[in-house]
Amino acid sequence: MPQVAAYDSKIEGNIIFTQLDAAMNWMRKNSLWPMPMGLACCAIELMATAASRFDIARFGSEVMRFSPRQCDVMIVAGTVTYKMALAVKRIWEQMPEPKWCIAMGACASSGGMYRSYAVLQGIDQLIPVDVYISGCPPRPEALLEGLMRLQKKIAGEQSFLAQKPQLTAELAPEIQKQPPVRAYIRSVATAPVSKAK
Repeated sequence: MPQVAAYDSKIEGNIIFTQLDAAMNWMRKNSLWPMPMGLACCAIELMATAASRFDIARFGSEVMRFSPRQCDVMIVAGTVTYKMALAVKRIWEQMPEPKWCIAMGACASSGGMYRSYAVLQGIDQLIPVDVYISGCPPRPEALLEGLMRLQKKIAGEQSFLAQKPQLTAELAPEIQKQPPVRAYIRSVATAPVSKAK
């Protein structure tokens, strides 16, 4: 019977040391599957981003699923009317956690030029938005820039702590839970500004 070697001489090249959060965030940020919520003219620019000239596949985001159960980033591209708002919210709620949202264009971000009774003045009144992309409509390069900003934001999240708070408390009770990024941004944005004398 041949003897199996118990020691691998190339073990140095087979091991990677990292943190669990860093590994989870690396996998998440490089495999974002968009839910294309194309509601108006920005959707044409969203479609162009998936074409070969701009190639959203470089970011692992070419898999645009039209089933919310297989997506983790919603790209709201276009004017959100009140008639469509509940459908957008329903699709958002069907997406599994963790999930993110990109508001693409002026209409999705703030209602754009439509100050009317029929148009929602920003999708952030309905669902939490992680990245805003300005423009009317924004170019595909702007969407790619927004995607890179979202990747940078995902890289800084506390993935394991947010996903499994009870298990984290059992394994490492000394870890203090920090407020989520969205709550921190809200508290900073609403904090009173002191005037310098």
